[in-house]
Amino acid sequence: MLNAPLATLTRWALCLCAVSALSAVAQSTPVGRVYVSNEKDNQIVVFDAQGQNPERIAVCPRPRDMKFSADGARILVICGDSNQLAWVDLAQKKMVGTMPLGESPEMFALSPDGKTAYVTVEDDSALIAYDLASKKKLFEVKTGGEPEGVWVTPDGRYAYVTSEVANVVHRIDLQQKKVVQNIKVGNRPRRFSLSADGKELWVSNEMGASVSVIDTGTQQVKATVPFQIAGMRATDITPVALVHSPDGRSVWVSLGRANHVAEVDAASKQVKRTVLVGKRAWGLALNKSGSQLYVANGLSDDMTLVDTAQGKAVRSVAAGRVPHTVLVRE
Repeated sequence: MLNAPLATLTRWALCLCAVSALSAVAQSTPVGRVYVSNEKDNQIVVFDAQGQNPERIAVCPRPRDMKFSADGARILVICGDSNQLAWVDLAQKKMVGTMPLGESPEMFALSPDGKTAYVTVEDDSALIAYDLASKKKLFEVKTGGEPEGVWVTPDGRYAYVTSEVANVVHRIDLQQKKVVQNIKVGNRPRRFSLSADGKELWVSNEMGASVSVIDTGTQQVKATVPFQIAGMRATDITPVALVHSPDGRSVWVSLGRANHVAEVDAASKQVKRTVLVGKRAWGLALNKSGSQLYVANGLSDDMTLVDTAQGKAVRSVAAGRVPHTVLVRE
């Protein structure tokens, strides 16, 4: 008679401990923060949501792509010159660990369970999978030259990888560990953004001044979105980063050397407007509401905040030398 209540109390105690632990992590991890990696100062610059009160976290040489850990307590960052993946503890505001990667790692994606990192390694022309717990290489899949963007499906079955040289997107079966399809896109494809319904994978074409839209059902390009800016040559319009708005109605695209970002209507695939930002607009991130866009400008060494409702730049703030990737935590 007494065991059942005691067992129930024990289960409640365990649940409360788990909740308390999660609450402690949430409370100790800063919120309302914007994180920007910069390649030349070997830092992550941390701002508040308005791009003010900067702090700096030293990391390994040439930090590039970044992702939040599954619990949100850390940032994982690729370092291109030291060929490492690093962990940054956000509460402690310092780098707390590294693991070795291949030569000149570019971008990465995490498996749905957060246990595996899939890294594009430029000099090896490969997608390489690493176990984050053991810090060991699991396998690699050869790609076309200069692989960069990588996106993993929510079920963890496939990875999509851009090859800048081959002008294709590789569809890789992660169970078979091989390329199962090559999807022809524009010139020098770079990054991805997936629509909220999962039916469209948008791919930037840096030297094609365009974006290709892949139908994830047919695995074929269903549309191409070209970009034009008055007074500029097409060769000066170099799309790189893309991000879908939270409501799914718009896709924002950084236009690189054109020093603009573009807002594209997701349904019609028409450019709605462009916004002047800094020099070589590169990394992008939106806040949760989609009201503010953060743009890393690689040649003016700053980050521009864009009011998406007005379609206007609010301000630009110094973000270290050659800012690359932006993350937002709210």
